[in-house]
Parts: sequence; structure tokens; C-alpha cells
Amino acid sequence: MYLEIAMFAYFVVLFLTLRDIRIFKRTGYRSYRKGAMKGLAASSMVLIGAVAVEAKPDLGLLLVLIGLFINRKGRRERVFTNAGTLDRFLGKTDYVKRK
Repeated sequence: MYLEIAMFAYFVVLFLTLRDIRIFKRTGYRSYRKGAMKGLAASSMVLIGAVAVEAKPDLGLLLVLIGLFINRKGRRERVFTNAGTLDRFLGKTDYVKRK
């Protein structure tokens, strides 16, 4: 059961990281780039925790929790004005940067 919890946390962090990358590519906002970089560090920590769960479940889940705390993003610019729930979930923004 511990491994499933750790892997679920890993996939959630990875999904949020990919979503931040998509929003950064569409808007160019630096806060989303910073969030994506934090997400990469967090996903590495969560993956290490998921591997460690097999040997010591307490230590592994502690590393997963630390990874989830690393993943905290902070303040962001508003990129969704009238997007629906599915669009927000997938990172489709209303604002697109000019080239």
C-alpha cells in the first residue's frame, strides 16, 4: 500500500510539473518556469522516496512528504479568465504570449 501512495504522489507531482511547463510555454511567465523547476526537484525527491519505501516505509514516505513540500509553487499570475474546469486541469490558458 505504501508503494501505491508514493507512486500516486509521484504522478501527481509529475503532472503538475508538465502543466507548469505547458503554461510557461504558452505565456512566458517566469513564475511558471520557476514552478516547473521546483517540480523537477520535487519529482526526483518523491521518486527517491518511492524507491526507499520498499526498504524502510517510514523513511520512504518521509522523503515523499519532503518532496511534496518542495513542490509548493507560491504566487502566480492569473492566466485563466473564463476557462472551464477541464481547460484549467490540462493547463490550457486564455492568455498567449506575443512572438
